[in-house]
Amino acid sequence: MAAHPNAIKEPTFDRVYFAITKILLIALLIIILYPLWFVLMASMSDAQYVNNGTLLFYPRGFTGLGYQRTILNEKVWIGYGNTILYTVGGTLIGTFCTVLAGYSLSRSDLPGGSVIMKLYVFTMYFGGGMVPFYIVVRNLGLLDTRFLMIIVSCISVYNIILVRSYFVTSLPKELYEAASIDGCGNGRFLFQIVIPLSKAIIAVIALYVAVSYWNSYFYALIFLTDYHKYPLQIFLREILLTANQNTADTATDPSAAQMLAQMSSVIKYSVIVVSTVPIICVYPFIQKYFVQGVMIGSVKG
Repeated sequence: MAAHPNAIKEPTFDRVYFAITKILLIALLIIILYPLWFVLMASMSDAQYVNNGTLLFYPRGFTGLGYQRTILNEKVWIGYGNTILYTVGGTLIGTFCTVLAGYSLSRSDLPGGSVIMKLYVFTMYFGGGMVPFYIVVRNLGLLDTRFLMIIVSCISVYNIILVRSYFVTSLPKELYEAASIDGCGNGRFLFQIVIPLSKAIIAVIALYVAVSYWNSYFYALIFLTDYHKYPLQIFLREILLTANQNTADTATDPSAAQMLAQMSSVIKYSVIVVSTVPIICVYPFIQKYFVQGVMIGSVKG
């Protein structure tokens, strides 16, 4: 007797389709994860195994030389402190301002809301350029300041559009009407009702902003001159350039050049790990909100 006599038999086409889909997804996962795994293994391996291509799945000639050269560099810790400051400050300010702007633009009773939205979109495609931007920053007295690094890229029109779309599609007008009948104003409605109901989109925006700040180095190259204010990415770039320069300077000594070349390879992979692991560790804490947020607007009813 069948275990489930009333079960609907899955068509052969569906079984084949799902099997092929699973195989493709697993292959795609391996393709994405293997480079990350290789970088981690290469950062702990002897450079000769990395350079000759014999390193595949596990470390060979285990060494911590790359991490030692990277971590013992005091500039790395200065960069970590600055990057954490810029990332935390920029994420808090950027997420808060983005939510405020998105909520305001989602309200149909906002005077001139349509015109303001068009002006926001205009700035996505047209700008004055880097030279006028530099002049504005200089005239404001923000050159070589940490405050500039916190606010310089905390607002994105794309993020504002995401938040606005979420509020338009996910928060019914009746909710505000019911709250206003009980005497709830706009500010109280936003902070006590809207924000608690919008954890998904807030988490998505916070992650976008935080990753952008953590990986940012362009504005620091342009606006900062004091190395005590440099973010981590600038110092890691200098470590790589210094290692490559030392290799070039010892070209007349083949043995020394080979040793420095191998050391440069190890440092390169160690730098990648040091700079990416912290921001990767943040993701699991907001994963559930992120999954909800990326599905915003996919189902309506």
